[in-house]
Amino acid sequence: MFKKALACVALAAAALAGGPAAAQTYPTKPVTLVVPFSPGGAADIMSRLLAERLHKRLGQPVLVENKPGAGTMIASEYVAKAAPDGHTLLLAASSLGIAPSLYSKVNYHPVKDFAPVSQVASVVHVLVVHPSIPAKNVGELVSWLKANPNKANYGSVGAGTSTHLEAELFNSVAGVKMQHIPYKGSAPALTDMIGGQLQVMFDAYASSGPFIKDGKVRLLAVTTAQRSQSLPDTPTVAESGLPGYEAMPWLGVVAPAKTPAAVVNKLHDELQEVLKEPEVKDKFRSLGLDIIGNKPEEFAAFLRKDIVKWAKVIKDSGAKAD
Repeated sequence: MFKKALACVALAAAALAGGPAAAQTYPTKPVTLVVPFSPGGAADIMSRLLAERLHKRLGQPVLVENKPGAGTMIASEYVAKAAPDGHTLLLAASSLGIAPSLYSKVNYHPVKDFAPVSQVASVVHVLVVHPSIPAKNVGELVSWLKANPNKANYGSVGAGTSTHLEAELFNSVAGVKMQHIPYKGSAPALTDMIGGQLQVMFDAYASSGPFIKDGKVRLLAVTTAQRSQSLPDTPTVAESGLPGYEAMPWLGVVAPAKTPAAVVNKLHDELQEVLKEPEVKDKFRSLGLDIIGNKPEEFAAFLRKDIVKWAKVIKDSGAKAD
C-alpha cells in the first residue's frame, strides 16, 4: 500500500510539473535559442535582440547558439531531440516545413517533433525586374513573359531556397516559364541581375533594397498576402496582377514536442511583450522584417498549411536540394 501511495504521489507531482507549477518556476536555468544560420545575418541579429529582451523578462540568461548547415536541418534536429522543458528553443524558419519535401532524408518531423510558441515575423520578400523589362507591374510582367516564352532567366539564392520556390509558384500560378539560375547567395545573383544576365528575381528586401533605391532594379511587388509594414505603398503580387499568389518566408520560435503547455504559453506571453517594444519594432523594420506574433495554435495551423502548399510546389517543379 505504501509503495502504491508513493507511486500516486509521484504521478501527481509529474502532472503538476507539466501544468501551471512548471510555468511558475520556469526557467530554472539559462535558456538556449538555437539559430540555424551563421552569425551576422538578419535572423541572427533578430535572435540576439529577442534573447536580450527575454533575459530581462524571464530572469535567466537567454543564450544564442548558431548551428548553421544542411538547409537548417542540423539545428532543427538538435532541438527536436532536446529535453522538452523549454530551456532549448529553435528559431525556426520556413525551411522547417519545406525540408522534408526537398531532401531525401530528414531526421525530424516538422509537426510531430515541435511545439510552436509563436510565429515572430515574416521576412519581406520582393519581386524585382531588370530595368530593360518593359513591365511596371505584375500584370504587365506576366503578359511580357507569355509573349516571350523561355526568354527570361530568374535568379535564386540556391536550389530549394525560398526565393527559388517563390519563383516556381509564380510560374505555376501565372502559367509562364522562366529559366532558373541558382546562386550561392543574394549578392552574386544581384550582381548578374544588374548586369542584365537575369531578368527577374525574388529576393529579400533587406538585400535588394539599396539597388531598388538606386534604380538598378525595378520593384514590382511584395510577395505576401497583405502589404508589408515596411513597404506600405508597394502592392502585393496578388493585388497587382496575379490573384491567388502568396509567399511568406517566416521566422518563429518553437520548442521540442511535449514541452508543457504552461511553459509554451509563458514563453509566448513574454515574447509578445518583447515584440510590442518600440525599439524592437524599429529594429525589425530596419532588418526587413514584419512582426507577426501569433498564438501557438495559430502558428501550428499555419505551419500545417505551409507544409502542404510548398510540398505541391516542390513536386510540380521537380525541385530538389540533394
